[in-house]
Amino acid sequence: MPIKGSLESIGKYASLMPRIFTLPDRPRMFFREYINHIYRLGLGSLPIVFIVSFFFGAVVVAQLKYNILESWMPGFSVGYAVREMMLLEFSSTVMCLILSGKIGSNIASELGSMRITQQIDALEAMGVNSANYLILPRITSMITIMPALVTMSILASFIGAYVVCGMTNILSFDTLTYGLRFHFHIWHLWASLIKSEVFAFIITSVPAYFGYTVRGGSQEVGRASTDAVVTSSVLILIADLALTQLMMS
Repeated sequence: MPIKGSLESIGKYASLMPRIFTLPDRPRMFFREYINHIYRLGLGSLPIVFIVSFFFGAVVVAQLKYNILESWMPGFSVGYAVREMMLLEFSSTVMCLILSGKIGSNIASELGSMRITQQIDALEAMGVNSANYLILPRITSMITIMPALVTMSILASFIGAYVVCGMTNILSFDTLTYGLRFHFHIWHLWASLIKSEVFAFIITSVPAYFGYTVRGGSQEVGRASTDAVVTSSVLILIADLALTQLMMS
């Protein structure tokens, strides 16, 4: 039964995509919703992105310096490790996992509430493509703003690294800067941005599907929100493994 239910969900998700990705009937209304969701989903996530990344960068520097690095290892390797961790995994994958909980649950519960209160049915009765009207602005806005969130995450982690170095004097600024710049490959940044775009699609389209197709009452909306976050997180990890093998091999 679980396998059958999963296959049925995959089929319904795939069949929903053509309804979403059509030309909007009212471009001006679509653009207004697009800008609104950039502000709500994207810019509204900046505080959590900055705070988590700031402290992650600070903690990683402290942990590496105090607990991992041996006396024979050069100090600049701390900055090098922080940069690689942020570029290759944290700012793209881990940050998107965090955002999937915030954004995914918001989208699923919002659309689920609209479904059970028959607002979506009212749109359909008026001849509106509700999937396109409600879901496409959310997907496109998150895909647009995600590179900015990833860039903010990387910069915030570097700021955290410099702050902890300045406050504790565990590493000089020059040594940290040299490590951050040591053997930098621009492709690592591009790979991080590419992965984040795929994850942005996952953390908007999957919760939108669960919320849009929910049936029942408020209890089912809560269950759909939970399923949306769990499914999005698993898909992000699977996509991360596949994209890493594809782009880094």
